[in-house]
Amino acid sequence: MSTRVAENVSALELADYQKAVRLVLRHPLITPVYPDSGALTTVRRWAEQLRTDLMDVLGYRLVTTADTARLQRAQDRLDATRPALSRAGRPFDRRRYAYLALTLAALGRHGAQVALGELADAVAADAARIDGLGLDTARKHDRDAFVDAVGWLTERGALRLADGSAASWASDPERAEALYDVDREVLTAVHQPTRVLQHVTSVTGLLDSAGARSLSEGRRAQRLTAARRARRLVLENPVAYYADADPELTGQLRAPALAEDLTRLTGLSVERRAEGIALVDTSGRLSDLRFPGGGTVAQAALLLGARISEAAARTGRHAPELLPAPTAAERLADRAGRIDLALPAHGVFGEIATDADVQAAHGGPDEDAADRGPDAENGSAPEARHPFVTASWLRARTREITERYGTGFAADLRGDPDRLLDRALDLLAAMALVVRVEGGVLALPLLARYRGVTAEVRTRTRVRTTAPEADGAPARAAGAASSDALFPAPRARTADDVKDPA
Repeated sequence: MSTRVAENVSALELADYQKAVRLVLRHPLITPVYPDSGALTTVRRWAEQLRTDLMDVLGYRLVTTADTARLQRAQDRLDATRPALSRAGRPFDRRRYAYLALTLAALGRHGAQVALGELADAVAADAARIDGLGLDTARKHDRDAFVDAVGWLTERGALRLADGSAASWASDPERAEALYDVDREVLTAVHQPTRVLQHVTSVTGLLDSAGARSLSEGRRAQRLTAARRARRLVLENPVAYYADADPELTGQLRAPALAEDLTRLTGLSVERRAEGIALVDTSGRLSDLRFPGGGTVAQAALLLGARISEAAARTGRHAPELLPAPTAAERLADRAGRIDLALPAHGVFGEIATDADVQAAHGGPDEDAADRGPDAENGSAPEARHPFVTASWLRARTREITERYGTGFAADLRGDPDRLLDRALDLLAAMALVVRVEGGVLALPLLARYRGVTAEVRTRTRVRTTAPEADGAPARAAGAASSDALFPAPRARTADDVKDPA
């Protein structure tokens, strides 16, 4: 099912329109200051066409006001790869997320301005009523977490620093203070829940896929829903594997219309392979996570991925064991179960929720079986099986990589290979290159692209110019001390590989 994407956009303006699409997809909240001062103007220029296309193609709703543009996504899966980030670029932990939610609630009770210390007291009062949380402004750890939550809102323009310094307050709240202006319009746009949260008995109740198909829908509406879900699957993931997709989406993923719509909408190309389909973003204009990339974890992940791929390709008596990967439904159930452990076991959730809510949140009976028919149940493709690599083998390869290339790694990770391995595997899993399972990992088809990657450690010499060095490494300031860096050199990929969208 194809849609008329960018119908009212001329060929000369199509690139500008696609830039606006990528901007709002990468930054679901756009304000006068976030992600930059020109972003809101770009989006508002194309607001009407954006609203139409994002809904028709993806089922996303774009809400614009004088000072905000807010994209309300339809969420099909639980995704841990796009966390909120602290001032230092580290993902939020549970404490910071809790403080962020409580700060939003507290700001709703304040006026046009608020002092940081006053806001902290309000959040502390609410946090004290939550077992295991609390906020003690006498503890530096708690102050830092709270300031990270405030900083996240400040970066997006919900709060504007009028006087003082949050960093100084975090260092010594007795001697320093910070005063903020509150932007109500941006604050409202930050949190716009699409569900009545008191009715939610499981995190899966926040997903759209659970209610995406209904017996009350006509056949055309069901096809439209499936087409949107298929496009979202390709857009929101590094690769969509056919074997991992819901049966009703497989035909949509293979349809030419999907590639045509996504290409015209985003300006990126779609690449197909035997195992799946990917939206290719070689320039990084849309992707929020790039691989290969810079930094110790990305470099180690690339080198480890190459070794896993080589081991997966072995034949004969050295061939690895082939095992099935957990299905999307199994992964969802596992993640939801862990998240749901934090939900209250009593109170408003149990009193308000109905039996229908509980059934919907946890999936309920498979009412789609009748719609899909017997072919979807009995005539699906054989179960996909993938090469299994053990945890002990991974630890040994990580030690080898650290010993050989460690001079180019960050000192803290070089001295802790187990932590380096854990973070490298997390990155490979986030890029759909491996699946982490008990006792090791399963190598997925996309990983074959990086088979044969080699690397060497080169010592950069001192330079006395601001121009780039001949080998492509960034120039160093005059007189800077030399250091070691890692320069990966991947070989050409094979024809069977699924291309990485980053």
